[in-house]
Amino acid sequence: MVISVLSSFAHVQAQQAGDVVADLRKHDKAVHVLNADIANPFVEIGPDGYYYLTGTVPMDLSTSKETSVRVWRSKDLGTWEPFGEIKHAPGSAFVKELWDFAGKRNITPDIRSSEAHYVNGHWVIVHTSNVRVANLMLSASPDIKGSYTEPLGLDIGFHVDPSIFVDDDGTPWLLSNCTQIRRIKKDFSAFDGNHRLIGPKSKQLGFEGTRMVKVGGKYVLFGTSWSTDIEGKGTYNLYYATADKILGPYSPRKFAGRYIGNGAPFKDRDGRWWAWAFYRADHPPLNAEQADKRDLSDAAYTINKKGLTLVPLEISQENGEIKVVPKDPVYRFPGKEEVQQFD
Repeated sequence: MVISVLSSFAHVQAQQAGDVVADLRKHDKAVHVLNADIANPFVEIGPDGYYYLTGTVPMDLSTSKETSVRVWRSKDLGTWEPFGEIKHAPGSAFVKELWDFAGKRNITPDIRSSEAHYVNGHWVIVHTSNVRVANLMLSASPDIKGSYTEPLGLDIGFHVDPSIFVDDDGTPWLLSNCTQIRRIKKDFSAFDGNHRLIGPKSKQLGFEGTRMVKVGGKYVLFGTSWSTDIEGKGTYNLYYATADKILGPYSPRKFAGRYIGNGAPFKDRDGRWWAWAFYRADHPPLNAEQADKRDLSDAAYTINKKGLTLVPLEISQENGEIKVVPKDPVYRFPGKEEVQQFD
């Protein structure tokens, strides 16, 4: 009897996983893919063809209780498996600084907004912390679980949601603080110049969740803000601006999607675009009809349940302009509380 029950449970799990993958293939609606407690998710395709997922994970989920970057992986974006933890380099200056800062504030150290990028045969991991001291880790090999160094040391400084963008000529840039940018030497040994401020001139792009991609020769700069432009009020949204040169000038701020703030848009192996959505709110998730009927300007609201949801995007170029459009209508349009008016 026990064997029969377990067999039936495994069959249901396999069927559910199959349904998720089938829904993802359609690329027409949002799909909930993972129940793990992750925020600020980021995914990269590794040299082995797997998708590798990192983000902000509460420290109490760490099996070792040491500061580390936790990783999940998937072959199909729908079925994810925990893939262990990446430890900081032995004698890490970052770890010492993190514990010192956290101790002075009487708080537990926390690693936040981890991103694992695969660049020229190496993994480059950047992240910040709950005391804002940041870090950059460089692997010695294509193995994401291999040994790491921290070539920038404490020179990386303090950042909110650091991200890496590698241009067509191989030049890496550090993005953060929505939106600062600073060039890095190609071997990641040091910075190559001072930081610059980029983004729209007439309105701040956002306050966190910086990300850059390149489409049709144009730089597409993403940032996250609340729909009311007041932190913690409204819905947690994604915005973007575009430019012909990496340092700008950039277009006015445009709307990229509702409820997908800090969603790190990425392209899958088939060339289709996605953004992540996760729970960021003060209240239980609303359904779309509830969200349309009530005023969402007094607190933080979302339709996303806990865990991670993938939202299909259409990113195209029309008449020289980049358009970013969520394909699921629930995420496509600004809410009534949105302070900026979009065309």
